[in-house]
Amino acid sequence: MSTTIPTTQYAVQLVGPGQLKLNPAKEVCRPGPHQLLARIECVGLCFSDLKLLKQFDQHPRKSGVVKGLTAEALGEMPNYVPGSQPTVPGHEVTCRIVAIGEKVKHHKVGERCIVQADYRDLPTAGSNSAFGYNFEGALQEYVLLDERVVISPSGERFLIPVDDQPSASAVALVEPWACVEDSYVTVERQTLKAGGRLAIVADNPAGIALDALPCDPAGKPGEVLRKTPAEASSLANESCDDIVYFGADKATLEILNDKLAACGIINIVLGGKKIGAPVSVGLGRVHYGMTRWIGTAGSNPADSYKNIPRTGEIRESDSVVVVGAGGPMGQMHVIRAVCSGIRNITLIGTDMDDARLASLQKKAEPFAAANRVDMKMLNTAKTPLAGKFSYFALMAPVPVLVASSIRDSQPGCIINIFAGIPAPTKHQIDLDTYIANRCFMFGTSGSTIGDMKIVLRKVTTGQLSTNSSVDAVSGMAGATDGIAAVENRTLAGKIIVYPMLHNLGLTPLVDLPGKFPTVAAKLDNGQWTKAAEEELLRAAAQ
Repeated sequence: MSTTIPTTQYAVQLVGPGQLKLNPAKEVCRPGPHQLLARIECVGLCFSDLKLLKQFDQHPRKSGVVKGLTAEALGEMPNYVPGSQPTVPGHEVTCRIVAIGEKVKHHKVGERCIVQADYRDLPTAGSNSAFGYNFEGALQEYVLLDERVVISPSGERFLIPVDDQPSASAVALVEPWACVEDSYVTVERQTLKAGGRLAIVADNPAGIALDALPCDPAGKPGEVLRKTPAEASSLANESCDDIVYFGADKATLEILNDKLAACGIINIVLGGKKIGAPVSVGLGRVHYGMTRWIGTAGSNPADSYKNIPRTGEIRESDSVVVVGAGGPMGQMHVIRAVCSGIRNITLIGTDMDDARLASLQKKAEPFAAANRVDMKMLNTAKTPLAGKFSYFALMAPVPVLVASSIRDSQPGCIINIFAGIPAPTKHQIDLDTYIANRCFMFGTSGSTIGDMKIVLRKVTTGQLSTNSSVDAVSGMAGATDGIAAVENRTLAGKIIVYPMLHNLGLTPLVDLPGKFPTVAAKLDNGQWTKAAEEELLRAAAQ
């Protein structure tokens, strides 16, 4: 092991709900036999960090691992901090491996990597494990990782190698861009789950033939439960992969909401009836649990599955609304849409801040013009959104936005609940309109290794400039101010933290000419660059 590795480091730690502290003397753990130590080059701040800050041990990814690793193995990992234990947030990261244990097989000292933060093969009670949540993240100078965690069961690496050509910021931002990519390319299930548990709820459940429902080519459900509406409450909570309900009773629907398992689908067959009142639906689980709601106004349950798109991708001629477009993630959705090459789309980006909308307009207009996309920005604090639309992408975790999207939906509307509404959250929505307009709401959380490789390829080939997202830079002294800026929406783009710069405060790029003129001289029309990054690391370290 290199003798240059210090014994202590600067780190930002989350020690309780709303309680962030800068620790100038956090221990730098030496790697055990299966572990590796990486030096952080930079880390981007994310709205998800804010959700963790507010929810802390109630966040579904902060709870303990329930499958995939033994308690003994987890006990050997000082970076495993579930529940109320202090953690280090930060998951948009570029790092370099500086030390490894003797049993490490798939990594080597000197490798530069980005991190796929979602450990989907290590489930928690309500979601999955993640880097920066129940495993310590990157708002520190060095991070410990364990090869038993960062190698998937299929042998893929969660630490994805990158070369030295791109800036640290450009490749760190692959992670949030990959989360955007994931929301459009994740494949949706369009049939009953093979081998799953199906509940048929009807006045005469024995009379419903399974052949009337589309089954997966891999097989039929493994278990079929037939219940009357009065018996619906006897189903175990979160136990059903599929629920088909023949009826229109609000109370029954709200009972069945709780019976849906993660990744489950509930199919409402109205048979010509109307529910007649809003229904309390678990919208938080649509994002974090990937639950899905479908329905038909008719009597054929198979018709509902035809409303499920193969993916959440924008379609030709879609009228797209990105709600909360002026924020960091909203900017990514807008730029991705106008650069997608999908024909004849129109796009409205909404926000309630003129400065953020102006910043987005400046960034996205050249792409929109080049791709002939009709794009406009709308401050909904001044001018309400008017009309009906076929695609909504929601950047704010506000349940009422889902309800308003249903109200403003065209037939076949897709509602992308991108922002993570807290998992336990329920909200009243108009399922009658949802079903009549054949709407489909979905959510995805995080990204996959494949998503990150797609975006990384775009970055390294010059197809995509992730640095277009950067709005401010900081060292450790400004990291907590950066998280506050994310919460207060005071900056339009991403904040990049360089942990090795202990004393640098939060510095918007527009302030660089006065504070670091030599860094400002390296910007490209105000955009962050590799040359600017290199100069900042030189100038701010003095």
